[in-house]
Amino acid sequence: MASLKITLKKSTIGCKQNQIATVKALGLKKIGSSVEQNDTPQIRGMIKTVSHLVSVEQA
Repeated sequence: MASLKITLKKSTIGCKQNQIATVKALGLKKIGSSVEQNDTPQIRGMIKTVSHLVSVEQA
């Protein structure tokens, strides 16, 4: 299964509660932190919710 490398690029300060919770659920903590997640429809939906805060690339 393909995987995605997700990196937090902007702070969650001032964001809505659901966006903050989504960033935490993806496993991101600090700006610049990265995680690898499987490419599933659920993860894609989470990325879409916080697309303005993260960058995504194929891993």
